[in-house]
Amino acid sequence: MSVVISGGGPAGMMLGLILARAGVEVTVLEKHGDFLRDFRGDTVHASTVRLMDELGLGRAFAALPQSRLGNMVVPVPGVGQVSLSAFERLPAPYNYIAMIPQWDLLNFLVAEAKKEPTFTVRMNTEATGLLREGGRVVGVRYRTRDGEEGELRAALTVAADGRHSTLRREAGLVPEEFPVPFDTWWFRLPRHADEQGVPPNLAPGFGDREMALSLTRDDYFQIAYFGPKGTDPQLRAEGIEGFRARIARMMPQYADRVDQLASMDDVHVLDVKLNRLDRWYTDGLLLIGDAAHAMSPAGGVGINLAIQDAVAAATLLAEPLRRGRPTVAALARVQKRRWRPTVIMQRLQRVLHGIMFEPILTGSRVGPPTQLVMLARFVPGFRQIPSRLIALGPRPEHAPAFARRASV
Repeated sequence: MSVVISGGGPAGMMLGLILARAGVEVTVLEKHGDFLRDFRGDTVHASTVRLMDELGLGRAFAALPQSRLGNMVVPVPGVGQVSLSAFERLPAPYNYIAMIPQWDLLNFLVAEAKKEPTFTVRMNTEATGLLREGGRVVGVRYRTRDGEEGELRAALTVAADGRHSTLRREAGLVPEEFPVPFDTWWFRLPRHADEQGVPPNLAPGFGDREMALSLTRDDYFQIAYFGPKGTDPQLRAEGIEGFRARIARMMPQYADRVDQLASMDDVHVLDVKLNRLDRWYTDGLLLIGDAAHAMSPAGGVGINLAIQDAVAAATLLAEPLRRGRPTVAALARVQKRRWRPTVIMQRLQRVLHGIMFEPILTGSRVGPPTQLVMLARFVPGFRQIPSRLIALGPRPEHAPAFARRASV
């Protein structure tokens, strides 16, 4: 029987690849014509790097353009730089987080999936609604970029179409929202030739009711500015000169290049959400990734949690799909397996919001929490705890036996 997946992001493409390796007929619908969009999640965590090895894709993945993300390092007056994480102390070789443009990752997964005779991807094609028969979802309605409309029937429909999921809305499913005190504005600044030796650590800067975080990329710095939620109109009203001044105050090391931001069009806002569905499925429909549980940028775990959903779904549903239509009970097993890791990571993010972001954005503190810095400095092994939770997650999934290949 066949599967239709709405959304060609990391979760949708990974699910399509693994199911196709099981011999299941899969069609992925992606509404865009390519994957070239800036400031989508680019972190590939250790759990996903290990998954690539298990799928026999490790060497090819390692050849993609990428860098390694360093530790979170904060300035402490009178002490210097203090690291709050220690990824390098995790068991090798899965002791790092890779930074890779998401379009490169997705193009890579598509190319591998296309090697399977049962895999199809339709670009410029958006799932616009659900087909139902007798109360059961039996496929989707779609529309192409050219305006062509049609229907695609399937034994299972999977919504992997993100935090603003069309199919979730069509199914009448409403996630529980958790409060988030900030939004994030992303932009890039040039990295000079003499800075190639700069350690790739996550370097935060702090200001009055604001903070920023710098990620080192191959030829530029990717900056995240964090401000109080809902203040995007105010920032844009201040104009680019005011925004440049904010960044220069918090991150004086970049004061010599903030003029590279030509206008506020170079600054991309993310309306940060943290939510999850109580029920990730209905008869004939399964939701995974951000469609089931939107994650905050804190820890950068969203992509990898979504990929873990995809691996669990493929592992649990491949055999029921080969036999026919998966039952509601089979879909429930996917949620049951992924529920606890999701709840743990969202609770961790809410803790980070409360101890790191909220005091800064309300003006009650400038800089990192003292207690966290003390634990990182004086408690042996403490830094490995957040490192393991972020890099591997509370329940990392492994490739099922039917999807494993020898590395080429």
